[in-house]
Amino acid sequence: MPEDVDRTQPESRLVASASRWARIRSQAIRELVALATPRSVLAIRGSRRDRTRRIAITFDDGPDAMTRGYLDTLGELGIPATFFLIGENAARAPDAVADVVRRGHEVGGHGWSHTPFPALTAGALLDEIGRTAAAIPVPIRLVRPPCGALSMRALAQVASAGYRTVLWSLDSDDCRTRDPHEVARRMSPARVRSGDIVLMHEMQAWTLGALRRAVPVLRDAGFTFTTVGDLIDGNRCVRD
Repeated sequence: MPEDVDRTQPESRLVASASRWARIRSQAIRELVALATPRSVLAIRGSRRDRTRRIAITFDDGPDAMTRGYLDTLGELGIPATFFLIGENAARAPDAVADVVRRGHEVGGHGWSHTPFPALTAGALLDEIGRTAAAIPVPIRLVRPPCGALSMRALAQVASAGYRTVLWSLDSDDCRTRDPHEVARRMSPARVRSGDIVLMHEMQAWTLGALRRAVPVLRDAGFTFTTVGDLIDGNRCVRD
């Protein structure tokens, strides 16, 4: 059994692995949508020409019982991250949310109930965004749609509410495998590019194991770590 694998975690958190072709197609669609959408509305990555080789690590679906462990690991590694929090989870665990903020990490919204935005009515979507923002003790400006599900209507509604939609340019696949070695491999310097926004998830011991492996290797390869907001703001968020 690979180390750092916690067999007590529910199997339902793992999803079926997509084919290589499906991954390529999904990423190409995200890139095309981003190219056709103003940067103030949608971001999937920062600049590829950033000489500091900055990337942003992101975590979806918290807070939860393992949030403290995630924060401790990030502290040991000395890197910031961006946490996209589910509103109802945040409302149940205000101390965990406050701890994320206190330790200097960025917070964004991930819907109130984790319902895909295209499945919600206009009123329900705005309610989910607003309730999530109210459960977070600092102003937020970034929203990641649950499951990455998008529609032009949902994009427009999120923007009209004053938020920027954020997706990702590199999927760690930590929701498809419990093997920290495999997750770390997908975050190797051979796969990561300057400006990448890396998708990861909370509530997974193997994700922490992968972080402990991947971050030092990426740092040795010349990559630096920042938050999504810092990565995509200003002139660094160019279309290249």
